[in-house]
Amino acid sequence: MTNRTNMLARAAASRPGRILALAALLVAIALAMVLPATAADQGVPARPEQLKFPPLSYTPPAAKDYRVTLKNGMVAYLVPDRALPLVGVHVLMRIGPDLDPAGKEGLASLAIGQLTRAGTAKHTATEVEDLVNALGATLDASVGGRGGGMMGAGGVPITGSEARASLNLLGKDLDQGLALLSECLREPAFQADRLQLAKDQQVQQMKQRNDDTPQIESREWGFLLRGNDYWGNRYPTQASIEAISHDDLVGFVKQYVGPRNFVLAVSGDFDRATMVRALEKAFGNWPNPGERPGPPAAPGAAKPGWFVVDKDVNQARVSFGLRALDRYDPDWYAALVMNDILGGGGFSSRLVNRIRSDEGLSYSVSSRIEGGVYWPDAWRTVFQTKVRSTAFGLQVALTEIDRIRDNQVSDDELQTIKNKFTETFPNQFETAGSIAGALAVEELTGRYQKDPRYFAEYRDRIAKVTKADVQRVARRLLDPAKMTYLVVGKVDDMLLGDGKHDVSLKGLAGGEPTRLPLRDPLTMKPLTN
Repeated sequence: MTNRTNMLARAAASRPGRILALAALLVAIALAMVLPATAADQGVPARPEQLKFPPLSYTPPAAKDYRVTLKNGMVAYLVPDRALPLVGVHVLMRIGPDLDPAGKEGLASLAIGQLTRAGTAKHTATEVEDLVNALGATLDASVGGRGGGMMGAGGVPITGSEARASLNLLGKDLDQGLALLSECLREPAFQADRLQLAKDQQVQQMKQRNDDTPQIESREWGFLLRGNDYWGNRYPTQASIEAISHDDLVGFVKQYVGPRNFVLAVSGDFDRATMVRALEKAFGNWPNPGERPGPPAAPGAAKPGWFVVDKDVNQARVSFGLRALDRYDPDWYAALVMNDILGGGGFSSRLVNRIRSDEGLSYSVSSRIEGGVYWPDAWRTVFQTKVRSTAFGLQVALTEIDRIRDNQVSDDELQTIKNKFTETFPNQFETAGSIAGALAVEELTGRYQKDPRYFAEYRDRIAKVTKADVQRVARRLLDPAKMTYLVVGKVDDMLLGDGKHDVSLKGLAGGEPTRLPLRDPLTMKPLTN
């Protein structure tokens, strides 16, 4: 017998032990009878998927409740939050690499990045840092990432066509902090030693451009989809960075950094009227108005076909897709739902289930629709797999594309994804900072003017998407014959296939894929063998 059995036997051998055993038995019987009845009385289901929840009731923030126009015409979104004694001020600007002059690529990023790092007319760079540290604050400025993907900074999402300067500090130090932020934006000194350090750092980073496949894939995908002449593909080079002068930086700031190109997102521990006065003081009487240009669209067509880049790694990076639509397109909401069912919805999506779960070909696979903030942008699928599994992985993906084009999705798939969009919608407004940021970005990028009911009607628009809409937009957008296919990896092994499935990259491509050379990391010119 086990030790536990021996213990019970010894306890039952004595009268007190028998009494205790009997009492324990009665308690167990009582619990067995009472607990199921209690659960049933409370309506607790037998399985988690049987749980029922009341409909989500949520009203998104309305711009009119937070929007303020200052005397100089600047728009600020003010969202008070007394939970902590902190204030965040984000100055959003429509500034990106599209404004770089030919031969001086990298000017916009360098100018904005050095606003808070290279001193002012009144303070050296070290003195600015000391003032920031004395306030226990953070002060920073940068341009967003290239391409259509969003990046966040302090709850404020920006794309590669926008920039932001951010200040976070204790509310009691607001006036001092705003004065320093304003000084950095008005009178940047671009101190010579800091400027040279920034240039040296950029050149060192350039040398790593061919080190990993995601960076190569992202870069070459941009060239294929948007063309060599697109502003997002005019990368900084060692020569262009070295050509940027102090006067170039000063002239750039004078032209673009000003109230006409500012939208403010302010949140935290403040009184609205007091904050308005503080902002009027900090941003009034600006020496230059600033311009807010719109970024140009890609001038040429995408380049369809099959392309490979040779990189001696055992994991291939696969990307395929095509230009799709912008966020104002009538099919935008149907496209969102379609994409999530196909590959954007994580473990509930078809591509993840087939490529990852069923076939075990990839740890990470997703399709994404990149929005098109200013013009139609891309839909694409991205995954990474063993080099010799590339062809089979692509075959599985293309089979799923054919399936969503040729057949309507199921009721369960449609409802699951629509529920996801509806139920996660409030997440983007979780904090005062995220509310201010979301509203300010809408203002800066133009949707507030073009589609002022976007937040209010978002869930209703999603709810109206039907199975027929999903199939129609899949047929409209996902034409494999018009897509661009790019794979980065060891090409010779890739062409061999996995030896287990009757599919090859040449067979899918209808011939030998076009080989693209790596680029010189310092000049961005194609390397020759």
